[in-house]
Amino acid sequence: MNEEVLRFVTYCISILAGHLKMSQQEVYRRLKSSGILYDYIVPSYDVLHTFGSRYLIEDITGYMREKGVLE
Repeated sequence: MNEEVLRFVTYCISILAGHLKMSQQEVYRRLKSSGILYDYIVPSYDVLHTFGSRYLIEDITGYMREKGVLE
């Protein structure tokens, strides 16, 4: 993972933590354990980084619900 992707992942975790009212560590744990981080966010960086924060929040939280890591 290059520095650009790492910054994007950090940004995603940060905005999700604020939206979900969870710690960044908890959001990271859930994304990593569900496979969303390395099977979706990182490989989809080229597309995802072009979207705004509202879209990212809706997209990733929806996927977290599908994977069962969010109610």
